[in-house]
Amino acid sequence: MLHAIILAGGSGTQLWPWSRAALPKQLLTLEGGQTLLHIAYDRLKNVVPDDYRYVCAGEVHRGIISRSLQLSGRQYLGELMGRDTVNALGFCAAVLHQSAPEAIMGICTADHIIETVEQFRKLFAQGFDLVEQHPEALVTFGITPTTASTAYGYLQLDESVSSTARTVERFREKPDAPTAEQFFAAGAEKYLWNSGMFVWRAATLLDCIRRYEPEIHAGLMRIAEAWGGPKQQRVLAEVYPGQKKISVDFAVMERAARDPEVKVLAVPMPLKWVDVGSWNAFAETCLQDGNANALGAARHLLHRTSRTPVASSDPQHLIATLGCEDLIIIHTPDATLVCRADQAENIKEVHRLVGEKFGKELL
Repeated sequence: MLHAIILAGGSGTQLWPWSRAALPKQLLTLEGGQTLLHIAYDRLKNVVPDDYRYVCAGEVHRGIISRSLQLSGRQYLGELMGRDTVNALGFCAAVLHQSAPEAIMGICTADHIIETVEQFRKLFAQGFDLVEQHPEALVTFGITPTTASTAYGYLQLDESVSSTARTVERFREKPDAPTAEQFFAAGAEKYLWNSGMFVWRAATLLDCIRRYEPEIHAGLMRIAEAWGGPKQQRVLAEVYPGQKKISVDFAVMERAARDPEVKVLAVPMPLKWVDVGSWNAFAETCLQDGNANALGAARHLLHRTSRTPVASSDPQHLIATLGCEDLIIIHTPDATLVCRADQAENIKEVHRLVGEKFGKELL
């Protein structure tokens, strides 16, 4: 049976002050009235049946997310705290494997904008087909780079295994600017952006975790054994906070690419793809005026202003600017952010300082 997991965790630091601990970015409403989470959930329609689409996010957000998507209790897999992606995905795999040993999992995240949706569905379905043909495979999806970006990891490709897939020679971490230029110049036949989307058998992922990170695997097995029984929450609370915090790329994918017992495959996705992980990326989801200003505020007057995203959570609030260039201006009722656009990746530093000086109520 095919299953899909939407990762919807995160602390909301990069889209502060609009995104907060109580209202993570996947629940922010975009142009058109939909949230990122709704968009991600609907994107899987006709690929995976409704009842086999799950959300993995913080237990604290169970109520708001389950009501928003009308999920059943079993479709929400709640983390007690963030322990990075290998634990989130391993947790989901362990739970699914307990009831469906042959489960194949597709992994998406709740902070992507992808167009066209129909082309995405076709390519994602090809990932499921590959895993059915190659049960030992870990399939990832690579985005055709449009710039020499230092914000994403890269997939270094090797030989073709079919008309739709390539083997992955190596996972490359976020590069410095000169290295990113080299990757971009080499072209999409050699390097793709790492999208963070995957397909694999739950059993294959768990076996990789067992071999590469045995302590993490042992904790996941304790959780799986208790799942569905009276000790479920107690064991989860005992085990999960102590799990080693590490990403699935470091813990599994980089090692699997060098492991002869595992086949790591990439399906190229030559699509429009926006990872909404910063205000500059959020700006790409907004309408823009003739001066490249992104319009995320219902009321705005941008005079002699260019290349400046503005956003407000209050539709009655006016943002007015004069003589601005390359700024980011974000308004909420209790906090306003103004920064240079080239500092957008450092907003988490401001987030930390706000917490230290003013307390958690503004986070």
